[in-house]
Amino acid sequence: MCRWLQVSRSGFYEWRSRPMSATAERRERLKASIAVVFEDSHETYGYRRVQAELLRRGEEVSVETVRLLMRELGLVACRPAPWRPATPHADARHRLPDLVRRDFSADAPGTKFVGDITYIPTWEGFLYLATVIDCCSRKVVGWAMADHYKTSLVEAALDMAAVNVCIGDGAVFHSDCGSNYTSEAFGEKLSRMGMRQSVGRTGVCWDNAMAESFFSVLKNEWLNRFTFSTRDKARRQVVRYIEGFHNRRRLHSGLGYRTPQEVEDQYLTEQSAA
Repeated sequence: MCRWLQVSRSGFYEWRSRPMSATAERRERLKASIAVVFEDSHETYGYRRVQAELLRRGEEVSVETVRLLMRELGLVACRPAPWRPATPHADARHRLPDLVRRDFSADAPGTKFVGDITYIPTWEGFLYLATVIDCCSRKVVGWAMADHYKTSLVEAALDMAAVNVCIGDGAVFHSDCGSNYTSEAFGEKLSRMGMRQSVGRTGVCWDNAMAESFFSVLKNEWLNRFTFSTRDKARRQVVRYIEGFHNRRRLHSGLGYRTPQEVEDQYLTEQSAA
């Protein structure tokens, strides 16, 4: 081998016994830290979020270095599935305004919300999940699950949101044109709660992009890894992701790589100080 490479035997043995350089040692240490962060995120973080988490832990490292080391380790985050179900059309009698117009920002918690329904397949049949997301913190403040997707399901999610966050008078609740959300019963409930109803256009997912994005993340990062024999098992995994990871631990790029709980806590602290 030495003859083929045109190096001396003494040089080869000196190289083999040479201690690891400081740069190599740091790369190995970074690899171990990256692997821990990636595992803690349930293998959902790409290199940008991994780098953000390392910075939060006091490890100064560039995005490009993290990308290269993750490639060496073979760490690939979960990727979106190529298919999703279509949203049902709303009742033609209901014509509600779009008060959001794809602006999902909010200056304070409890002023603007988005909601949607998705379904999770199990061997017992579908488990339907309705969520309510606060646009200020991106936190899932309300959720409900059942074996049906009647209006009572979305009402239950809204009731939970009212418990978890102070809903301001005139707050906006935005959804798609699904019949659950455009029903008279749900409209009356929003009126009783002092909220304004908003809907996007039929078949345009961008009009409710924040809610759609959360379901995509939930399924691609977590639920698609499992096959559920019962609705109860699916329900436990949904709660584990929302309350155990998404709201309190997952770093959101739209929040400056902070968690929804951190954003909400910071706002409440600033209000108390004022």
